[in-house]
Amino acid sequence: MDKMEAELLFQSELTKSKIEIKEQTLTNVSRELHDNIGQILSVALMHMNIIIESEDHYSKKDLKNIKELVNKSLNEIRLLSKIMNGDIFLNTSFIAAISEDLERIKQLKKIKCKLNIDGEIQPINKEHETIIYRILQEAISNILRHSHSDSITINILFSENNCKIDIIDTGNGFDIENSPKGSGLSNIETRADLIGADFTIYSDANKGTVLMIDYPIKTEDYI
Repeated sequence: MDKMEAELLFQSELTKSKIEIKEQTLTNVSRELHDNIGQILSVALMHMNIIIESEDHYSKKDLKNIKELVNKSLNEIRLLSKIMNGDIFLNTSFIAAISEDLERIKQLKKIKCKLNIDGEIQPINKEHETIIYRILQEAISNILRHSHSDSITINILFSENNCKIDIIDTGNGFDIENSPKGSGLSNIETRADLIGADFTIYSDANKGTVLMIDYPIKTEDYI
């Protein structure tokens, strides 16, 4: 009964993670369409209105400026369309998925993002990969909302039996002992526990925060 209950809990959390991944993706796309691409097209429209009102008093440079704004909008729409793929966490590894997220953040948020991978990449249970990806999404979301960091670094170290992940920011840290644990950190801790991973966090008001996930790779899953 305990084993069945644990499996039901795991499947419930897995389904919840998949739904949250889709919701997070749609939220990100909606925000960027409104805040970023919408502003670029508004500027292009303003330039076009100026040209229309000035009739013949415009230069080739004015048209080139509008062209550049439209091209920038198209490039960013293409970038957003790549992450609109609802099966991103099913068709790719969590590394490929989080790499896409970091690239989007780097281009749209102008934040320095770096992904470092050391060791030989080991196969991981696909269901666990979905949960790991959701953990990383949650951690990045917390950084963007609370830390005001100008950089995000993710280090992934593979050994034969472990996958160790560090998520590092250089923004506003917090007092772990005296600060209430928010839903984001609680979700990370719960999900790490579900896949048998250790979760540790270090934070310093002057140096930022480091989240560490130590996931044991079980080779019997692939026999």
